[in-house]
Amino acid sequence: MVVSGSMSDETTIHESHGSRILEYPVNGPPLGNVASSLEMIGAARSQGAEWIAVPVGRLGDEFFQLRLGIAGEVLQKFVTYRLRIAVVGDMTSLGAASKALHDFVVECNRGSDVWFVRSLAELDDRLRRIP
Repeated sequence: MVVSGSMSDETTIHESHGSRILEYPVNGPPLGNVASSLEMIGAARSQGAEWIAVPVGRLGDEFFQLRLGIAGEVLQKFVTYRLRIAVVGDMTSLGAASKALHDFVVECNRGSDVWFVRSLAELDDRLRRIP
């Protein structure tokens, strides 16, 4: 199902192993700030989604500069509102450029609320393995 979002996006809703996912397209305005996270949360809630899938390229460089605190503030919003988020895309070069970011990604992937995955297929595989 394609849904028009409030951020000039055409999001897609789909199910994967019992989880409803609101997926954002690769192209569109940046999503890596508090205001956009609140819009995504509202969109997910209105569609009954438990997960939001966001392409890594939509988050912007500042999001990945951990010292700025943007990533922590944005991701905490999702946890607070009991929504899960998957950042989808290749993080290899970003993680290689920053040990702190690499460690952050590894730590997030150990949990169940914020995942960094290479592809939607990897997200699907991880959802399949949830008991």
